[in-house]
Formats: sequence, structure tokens, C-alpha cells
Amino acid sequence: MSMSMRIAEELPYLRRYARALTGSQVSGDKYAAATLEAILADRSLLEGDPGPRIALFRAFHSVWQTTGAPVGDEPVEGIEARAQALLSRLTTNTREALLLRSLEEFTFAEIGTIIGVAEEEARDLIAIAYREMAQSVKGRVQIIEDEPLIALDLRNIVTDMGHEVTGIARTRTEAVALGKRERPDLILADINLADNSSGVDAVGDLLAEYDDIPVIFITAYPEKLLTGEKPEPAFLIPKPFEHEQVRSAVSQAMFFASTQTLSA
Repeated sequence: MSMSMRIAEELPYLRRYARALTGSQVSGDKYAAATLEAILADRSLLEGDPGPRIALFRAFHSVWQTTGAPVGDEPVEGIEARAQALLSRLTTNTREALLLRSLEEFTFAEIGTIIGVAEEEARDLIAIAYREMAQSVKGRVQIIEDEPLIALDLRNIVTDMGHEVTGIARTRTEAVALGKRERPDLILADINLADNSSGVDAVGDLLAEYDDIPVIFITAYPEKLLTGEKPEPAFLIPKPFEHEQVRSAVSQAMFFASTQTLSA
């Protein structure tokens, strides 16, 4: 298989990472596109043959570190604008290292190769990221999940982080009713629910009421949401998940929304 075909296979994962990093589908996809353009213009970005996945993410970081801001001239607003403002206050490379580890499951050595630091420094950056994210404001989380054990696991993770769970919904109808009754600051949602209804539809109904709530989809079918069509989530965690993945995503999402959407 050619290098270009191998790179293409990894592209959905780069898009997922870029969206989580920027907090936006639009900005994330612009960065992914800019990375491909950079590779086409300069094949040396793939030199050293660290493997197609590491090479692609390393090329992405070459673009990311050069621009220092989302690609494109369009004005941004809402969660994306708040995210950009908050990102500028964080220690350099901390969120990048954390997402590469918790979301994409790179080793510390691989993270170092991608962002251009030593392995031990990559470890330190992740520790700093957790400390900085822990300082973000606390909020109210709604869980949409029909599997009782998974729902309980998510509740425990969220409450251990200091957040409040407004409730657990097993169907689209329950989710919409709960969300309208108690406005959440963050939604954790599965796709396939108990009565064969859709968690995506439930989230859509709630966002029609509250258009500025961040959403994390946690699903065994991530390919259903990574289709290249709009809208797609910035935060997507595949099942089975690691607790670290959920903690990281919740911290990221809360951090993005903290200036306006979280209750005082």
C-alpha cells in the first residue's frame, strides 16, 4: 500500500484530533486540510518514515505550531471564539500532548516525536495539562445512555471530577424532557438508545433549545459520526472507553464553554 493511501486511512483520526484540539468542526477540518496541502507542497514532512500515523500528526503539528491560530480569515464566535481566547492562556503543548495521549493513544515517545520534544517532557506536559484543566469551572452534566453500568460509570467519572449530574436519560424522549427541565452545561451522549431512538436526534432537539452547550458523543459506532458531512462532533470517544479519555474530554469541553455557558 502506498504512503498516500496509508495517510488517507489515518485522516479521520487526524480530523477527530484537530476538532478536539480547536473545539470546532470548522477549524479542525481547516487544519486537517492545511496539513494535506503542506504535505503535497513539501514531501520532506514525511521524511524519516516514522509510520503513516505519526508522520501525518507530525505534519499537522508543523502547520499548527507555525500558524498559532485557526486557518482561514472568517470571524469566529460562540464556543469557538471562547476556545481560541482560552487556548492562548495555556502552557504551550499541554493540551496537544494530553489529547494525543488520551484521545489518540500515542505513547509518550510518539508524542515527543509528533510535537518535537523529549519523551520525558511529553510526560510532564500531560501532567501540567491535567492540573490546568482541573482549575476550570465546574458545571452540570446530562448523561444520555441506555446501558445502566456504562451510565453509572460515566456518572462516577463526572462526579469524581467535581461536576454535578443533572440526570441520566435512556431514550430521546427522556433526554429532551430532562434537558428542558434542568439545563445542562455539558451533554454526554450515546448514539443508539433503549427504544431504538437516536442520541444524535436527542442532542439535536436539545441544541435547538440551547445552541451553546458542548456535546461529547461516546459510542461504539464512531464511524456513524465521522462521515465528512455536517454537523460532526468536536468530541467523540469510542466504546469501550478508558476513564482517562472521558476525564480529558470533559475537561476540554468544560474549559471551552467556561466563560459563558456554565452556571455560576
